[in-house]
Amino acid sequence: MNLRPFIDDVASQADDILTGVTDRTEARTSISDFIALEYPKFPAADRKSITDGVMFILEDEGFFGERFVDSFDADQNTDEDSAPDA
Repeated sequence: MNLRPFIDDVASQADDILTGVTDRTEARTSISDFIALEYPKFPAADRKSITDGVMFILEDEGFFGERFVDSFDADQNTDEDSAPDA
């Protein structure tokens, strides 16, 4: 069975599925739970393949880098007077 359409469908809903999620492990669990609800008749192996495919797409698109930025990193280099001495 070609699972690509299902992977693309779930990946396109990632913003909604992962609302409030704080890390990749939680994201994987949320995606897996969503797939189990949406496609309960799929064998466990197919649901895992869809989860893996969605996680791959999200990683490849930088979803986690943008979404899970450490607040410390976000505050870096904001002071204009902090240029290094020459």
